[in-house]
Amino acid sequence: SGLTRSGRLFGGLINDVKRKLPWYLSDFTDACALQSVASIFFLYFACLTPIITFGGLLGDATEERIAAMESLMSGAICGILYGLFSGQPLTILGSTGPVLVFETILYDFCKENDLDYLPLRLWIGLWTAAVLITLVALDASALVCYITRFTEENFATLISLIFIYKSVEKVLDIGHYYPLVSSSISFPAECVCSPSNGTTREIFDSIEWSNLNRTHCEWYNGTMVGSGCITTYPDVYLFSIILYACTFAIAVFLKQFKTTPFFPSKVRSTVSDFAVVIAILLMTLADIGVGLKTPKLQVPEKFQPTWHGRTWLITPFGQRNPWWTSLVAILPALLATILIFMDQQITAVIINRHENKLKKGCGYHLDLFVLAILIAICSIFGLPWFVAATVLAMTHVNSLRMESECSAPGEKPHFLGVREQRVTQIVIFALVGLSVLFTSVLQYIPMPVLYGVFLYMGISSLQGSQFFDRMLIVFMPQKYQPDYIFLRSVPTKKVHFFTCIQLVCLIILWLIKSYKPTSITFPLMLVVMIGVRKLLDFVFTQRELKILDDVIPESAKQSRMNEEETLEETEGGLKPNASSGNVAITLANGNILKVPVEKFKDDPDQSAINISEQLNKSGIWQSIDQKAQNVPVVNEPKVNNSSNKKKRGKKKDAICDEEHKRLSTMAEEDDEDDCGIMIRIDAPTPTPSNVTSAHSSPKHSRKGGDQNETSV
Repeated sequence: SGLTRSGRLFGGLINDVKRKLPWYLSDFTDACALQSVASIFFLYFACLTPIITFGGLLGDATEERIAAMESLMSGAICGILYGLFSGQPLTILGSTGPVLVFETILYDFCKENDLDYLPLRLWIGLWTAAVLITLVALDASALVCYITRFTEENFATLISLIFIYKSVEKVLDIGHYYPLVSSSISFPAECVCSPSNGTTREIFDSIEWSNLNRTHCEWYNGTMVGSGCITTYPDVYLFSIILYACTFAIAVFLKQFKTTPFFPSKVRSTVSDFAVVIAILLMTLADIGVGLKTPKLQVPEKFQPTWHGRTWLITPFGQRNPWWTSLVAILPALLATILIFMDQQITAVIINRHENKLKKGCGYHLDLFVLAILIAICSIFGLPWFVAATVLAMTHVNSLRMESECSAPGEKPHFLGVREQRVTQIVIFALVGLSVLFTSVLQYIPMPVLYGVFLYMGISSLQGSQFFDRMLIVFMPQKYQPDYIFLRSVPTKKVHFFTCIQLVCLIILWLIKSYKPTSITFPLMLVVMIGVRKLLDFVFTQRELKILDDVIPESAKQSRMNEEETLEETEGGLKPNASSGNVAITLANGNILKVPVEKFKDDPDQSAINISEQLNKSGIWQSIDQKAQNVPVVNEPKVNNSSNKKKRGKKKDAICDEEHKRLSTMAEEDDEDDCGIMIRIDAPTPTPSNVTSAHSSPKHSRKGGDQNETSV
């Protein structure tokens, strides 16, 4: 829903507002759960770290014009406003690689042409916002319907792999700053503390400098000198690896704690929700206890612009920019629009996919409109632009998943949906903005612990991806392959061929994004992926593509195929189950009537099944009928037709009389109507849910002969 053109200006935006407005109050009340608190703490650290890291990279690229402090402020403003007014508040905003490359290219251009960077960026941002609002007015978000599972999973898998790769890379980089011992030391060797030139005479005379270790020497601003002094820190690097691995392992173990048989379900559920928070807390305490100088999280301490030559409000032209720069800024704004539109919308498609069972609807047009306003605000204040961050948004959704309670031993919980609300995003980014006040606490959190959280986020985002499942199947023997729906309907070789095509596209996307000069074109390559998907129509049949690339959830497709295999539709009747050789018909009381296939499968006139004849031919009924014939016939009391009253029999004949009436019921009814119990199927029908039988007069049995019914 929400991806059809309305045919009028801002029609899609108006429809999104009408769709989301009735849910607005519940978006706040539905957050009243302990799970929301766990999601807030988890996503706070998950969002804060990349914001600061992105700010540092942006500061290096722009010579501190925009840096960490500006990134924190942008995160707070964009996150809170987007959480309040967006159509899909589960989507988390963050910084992206293409935006960083765009900012780098723009700053280098301004530096080479003697232009002020921030004023020109202001006009580019305003033009970008105007173009995005124009796209909203024209319902351009309806083009998102061309993004299928093929493109979705390529994009999501790539971002997840980047998170995994970057987390490992950051941990290995610690070894460059704190290297291991790589050479031997010749003895005798000495390493003593030498006082600095600014040391006063009183301090110099009162301290025995040769007895100071490295820690105390640095405390007194001294320097360790001598042939025995080596600049290696083996404990820091190795301990950082331990923190990194243990954070990931603890988070995974506690997340799966919900399925263990220990403790009450409420305790297991709470531990599972707070898994990442507990992992961060335990590893931070371990780092404090060991006392090594591992790299820590660095947060700006003062609320002021990073660069002393700017203020919070950007002047339109600065000191060097001519007036015409406000007009030519539309050219780079068009490129920025494409980057932002593709990043935003493909992430929104992934969040709104059917597997998440969202009930409050989407809001593609409203999301894009709010994002355009936020880009204009950030440009005016000189803040970095934030768009939808794929892995953070997927992690946010996974942290709010709701599952059924397990009442029986061994029962697996069933996925019920996602806790759709706005509170978590609002609180998360409010805390991000207030992080300047928390520096005394945040400075104790080791960076390797946060890298372990990134590893967990990247791997957990791959779970549930059909593309990832198909890659694993390549290495599985056929007898060990899971019962995936696409393996039932598509030949295995074609499944592997489809996976190879998708893998080649993924590798191309990785190379384009990893190479800095081409990384800015990464969102444009997603359009190319849509074209590649259309070309697959000439390689695979539509039925195969519907199974491999359909947006319908796997569970729904599997349930539907199970029903079709049990009772399939055919022309004029029901197709039998090949495994059992019978046609199964569900009766009204819940029992299953199975009729042998050979009784009617070759006769086109046997679309009407006579249950009475089938019962008379059965061995059990013939045995009962034979016993009934051996029962002595007792004279029945005559029936007075005028009064419609039956005379009572004798007491001693009660048992025989009752038995005789029971066994002769079918014969008496056959005397009234010899049609028997008929189930008539005149047209292909879905799986019959109710087949009723009733004793009625011939007139009633002939009523509605054109419908699927049971007649006597």
